Amino acid sequence: MPLHIFEPRYQAMIADARATDGQFGMIYHDWDEQGPFLFDEGRIGCVAEIEKHESLDDGRSLIVVRGVERFRITDGLESDAPYYEALVTPYDDVGDADELDLVAHRLRTIELFESVLATLPETPLWLPDFSPEEEVSFALAQTIQVDREWHQQFLELQAETARLVLLEHVFGAALGKTN
Repeated sequence: MPLHIFEPRYQAMIADARATDGQFGMIYHDWDEQGPFLFDEGRIGCVAEIEKHESLDDGRSLIVVRGVERFRITDGLESDAPYYEALVTPYDDVGDADELDLVAHRLRTIELFESVLATLPETPLWLPDFSPEEEVSFALAQTIQVDREWHQQFLELQAETARLVLLEHVFGAALGKTN
């Protein structure tokens, strides 16, 4: 995901991240819907790892980040940093169907995605390789433009099967299919 870093607090956060492991946390927050960000315990986010960084003359920067893993906020931290800091724990999947069923489900979802691609007037310049032998739901979700609330719900699902079903609804809607 490309990001344009222009707020001073986030410029400081990126400088701190680059001075350590190159990672920081991202959480979706809608100020209008949720009010001020208050380190709500249990909120789910994603660890972002800086893959590319370009400094601009005025202090801004352009970065490209890759999602590494999900986390859950366990508590807020009081610090002198101008950005929010929190204690977090990993937020992993809790289990899924057996592997053979999961591979078949991944294959069906990938095929549905490819059917959507076939309807486009132009093929995207780049797409990740989707292998049904590996987790594909997060890579597929990155290829679609859906509202942020949908992406947050998707991020919070703890089973790949549930994420694949959600993707199939979006792909089916794009093809005019209803379930």
